[in-house]
Amino acid sequence: MFRLLVIAALFFGAWKGYEHYQAKRMTQAHPTSSEPFGVTSTPQPSAAFTCDDRKYCSQMTSCQEATYFLKNCPGVKMDGNNDGVPCEQQWCKP
Repeated sequence: MFRLLVIAALFFGAWKGYEHYQAKRMTQAHPTSSEPFGVTSTPQPSAAFTCDDRKYCSQMTSCQEATYFLKNCPGVKMDGNNDGVPCEQQWCKP
């Protein structure tokens, strides 16, 4: 019985650790707008991105990446209202 409790405790700890890891990873990949108004994060250099076969906002990982694709890559479908700002509902929220 004791072995079963130890195994269950180890499994529970591993599960909670994995949840913490995933939450931290998602926060880094999709930062919220917790920065003060007017303060923006340092933009990634455009050399970090290259055009490939991605076309949609769901395939992007940041506003900077979506903006690069919109300005530099043909055939993208990320600016539904044609205002020059891509992925307004997912990445580039006003």
